[in-house]
Parts: sequence; C-alpha cells; structure tokens
Amino acid sequence: MVYYADNWFSSFSLIVMPKILIVDDEKPLRDMLAKWFAPVYTCFTAPDATEALRLVRANPDLAVMISDVKMPGESGVELLRKAKAENPSLAVILLTAYGTVDLAVEAMKDGATDFFQKPITDMKAFERRVAKAIQTSDLDREVTQLKDRLGTELERFTGRSPAMQRVYTLIRKVAPSGATILIEGPSGSGKELAAQAIHRLSKRAKGPFIAVECAAFSGDLLKSELFGYEPGTFTGGLKDGKKGCIEEADGGTLFLDEIGEIDLPTQIALLRTIETKSVRRLGGAAEEPVDFRLVAATNRNLAKMVADGTFREDLYYRLNVIDVRMPALKDHAEDIAPLVRRFLKEFSAANGGTVTDIEPAALKALEGYAWPGNVRQLRNAVEKMVVLASGPQLTVADLPADVTATERAEDTRREARDEGENERQETRDARGGREAGDASGAPSSRAETATISPLAETEKAQILSALEKCRNNKSKAADLLGISRRTLHRKLKEWGLA
Repeated sequence: MVYYADNWFSSFSLIVMPKILIVDDEKPLRDMLAKWFAPVYTCFTAPDATEALRLVRANPDLAVMISDVKMPGESGVELLRKAKAENPSLAVILLTAYGTVDLAVEAMKDGATDFFQKPITDMKAFERRVAKAIQTSDLDREVTQLKDRLGTELERFTGRSPAMQRVYTLIRKVAPSGATILIEGPSGSGKELAAQAIHRLSKRAKGPFIAVECAAFSGDLLKSELFGYEPGTFTGGLKDGKKGCIEEADGGTLFLDEIGEIDLPTQIALLRTIETKSVRRLGGAAEEPVDFRLVAATNRNLAKMVADGTFREDLYYRLNVIDVRMPALKDHAEDIAPLVRRFLKEFSAANGGTVTDIEPAALKALEGYAWPGNVRQLRNAVEKMVVLASGPQLTVADLPADVTATERAEDTRREARDEGENERQETRDARGGREAGDASGAPSSRAETATISPLAETEKAQILSALEKCRNNKSKAADLLGISRRTLHRKLKEWGLA
C-alpha cells in the first residue's frame, strides 16, 4: 500500500518527497507509521519480505526501509541483505522487540543504518532517526553517482598501464577542486580528453566547456578570440561586437590548448584576467566579472621558456597550480593492443562492420612501432587500415608504410646481427679445432667429431623443434629462437619447407 500527503501541495510532493517503505506483519503498526510519516514522505507498506523486495525493485529511488526483524517467512535481516543488493544506497532501519547486542552487530555488518527497539514509545525521536537515515541515503546515492560519473568519464581512456592509472588517480583528485590545472605532454597524447574529463567530473560540469586552440591564432586575432571586442574596434568586425571565449566560459571551464604559443602581450592580458576575475573587451573601458575554471595544456617546456624569456614567470606559476602529465604512447606501449582493438571496433562500426579482427603479426608490428604522433597517430593509422582492408581481418599487408618500413629495418638489423654472430661462432670453432688438433688444424681424433653434428643440421633441428612447440606459429617460433620472422622464413625456404 502507498500513502501520500493529504494537503494542498500533495501533487508537488509526489515529485520531491523522499520515499520510505514500512515492512511489518502487524497491520496496525504499518498503518500507524505510514500515517505519521505521510505529511513529509511518500510511504509504501508491505506485510512480508516478498512484497517488500518487490517494492524495492519497483522503486530504485527508495530512500529508507523500516523493517521488523521477526516476520513470517524471511526475517528482516535476510530482507536487509537482499534489499541492499538491489539498492546499495537504501538506508535500512530494523525494528525488534527482542533487541540484543549480537543481533544489532550482525545487522550493522550486513548494512543496516540503524536499529530501534519496539514498541516505539517516542515517535519524535524515531522521526529524527528516520530523517538522519534519509540524509545517509542521499549521501550514499551522491557518492554512487559520482563514482558512476568517474567510471563513465575515465572509460573514455582505454589505457590500463601504471602510467595511465597515475593519470586517472590524479584526475579523480583534482577534478572536484576549483584549482587551475596545467596539462603537459606531447602532441596526440590525449591532453584535451583529460581536460574534458576534469570538466565533467567537476562542480562546473553543467556549465560550458570552451576550448581554444591558441596555436591557430596569432597576435590580435587570439586576443579578440579570448577577450572579445566592442563595436567599431576592427574594420570588418561584427557590427554589434563580439563576446570572447573567456566570457563564454562563465560558470564553466576555459581550456587553452597549446598555451605556450601565445605572445607576451596576450600573456599579460590573460594574467590580469586570472588575477582580477574580470574581463575587458578590446576597445572597451568597462570590466565585467567572470567566473571560470582555467585548464591549460602544452607540448612545450614552459619552465625552459620562462628561463629563455619567452614565457612570463608570473603566468607560469599561475597556471602550474596542479600539473597533470600525459605520457607519450611509447612510455605505455602495453596500452597499444587495447587501443587498437577499441579503434578497430569504432571504425569498423562506422564503415559497415566488415572488419572485425587483426592478426597477431600485424598487432605485434603496431606494438613495436614508436608512434611519434602518439595516440592520435595510432587512431588515424587504424582508421586507414580499416577503410582500406581487403578482408574481415587486418593483416601485415594492411599496415601503414611507416610501420612496415620500421619492421623491415628491424629485420635487416636482426639478420645482420644473426649472421655476424654465426660468423663469429664459426671463427671460434675453427680456432678451437686448430688448438686441439695437429698443425694442420684437424681434430685430434675421429671419435670426438662423431658426437658433433654439423652446424646446419643443428640449426635446422632447433628451428623445426621451435615450430613444433609453437604449433607452427612462425612469429612465436621466431621469438623463441631469438631471430626475426623474415630470417625464419628464409631458412624454411632454403630447406623447401616454406
């Protein structure tokens, strides 16, 4: 049964009043509690655990459940466990006429918020306990929602390496604050993605996120973009003037990408805006108050620029309140495989879903490349591979030219190293034979040579054994032998086994 407040704002209370559930096998007690709380809460009642659990599932925004411990069928403690499994934010108050310390301890371990002894003789005191439980439920729900938001935002990052985990931990810590943040890292490493995550996890998440690519403007153009301008300031400007990005970011976050590219006069104007929390349009006299959070990013060494005199020291310290460093992709190469699979799924869906997998050799080649353009370059490479693929699986033939060129160079180096080592070994063997044999360099006896197989036979046996152990997987066999796949293929071709 459900009870609603019988007063002039009952229609409004259907929306805003917290919901409570009263569970007791005694109908008079259920009805009494429901009528008592109806003026301020939306009340549901249930005679047993089965009906109570149904109501919990049907009302995910339920704030508090008040339940008797001793009931026919499942007890209140058993109901507590199941209800908390359905709704972890649900506050539960248990009622019992048989209160013991052991029972209370057990209930608290299972997630009970409070424990109250029957009969209830002081309804005002009980009402205060219910109100406190609702506050607890609201807080738990806010924490859960924040965790969900954190999870959703950080899912946009694919990396699970220690380097990226440190980035996620720092973002979680700094996002709720209002501090200015400087994100440093090479181009393509995900600086804007980090800035967006910080904004969405902050108290300004409902406000605007205004991004400015500072390197795309120069001089007065950047100043007009940031600060706006009054009518008549520029020939060919907008008739009514223009609001700048700083004003647009009021109540939200201003993201200045590649801030190391702005000139000194603009640095001075930006510093003044940060310090005074006000903005003056170009050609204007009045200063307007602005409230924004500043997040800046750069791929340059600002500390060195300060030493060189190309970046203001006072602005640098204003920006560098909290420093978030995005690692280069080569510094968390273990994330390449999951990134490739994520991009493969993304671009396959965008292009008809025909490409669904990548062969191990191609994935290994991608993992072995340095990626100077970082995640952005990898993403573009996978998109190109998917678009140009000739089958449902990406292969070595689909690899970008820069990746295959690196592979060929590495194969050549490995082959040279292998052949050089073979020559050195043959030289050592020859020297050993001369030292152990007669003056002509012959071995001392035929019995010694009978136990030694020719080098070519030994090499072939080792390669065939490695292929057998790796179930004919040539890439794994080459790794096991410490040679390149190209060298392995050449040897097999020489023996007619390719």
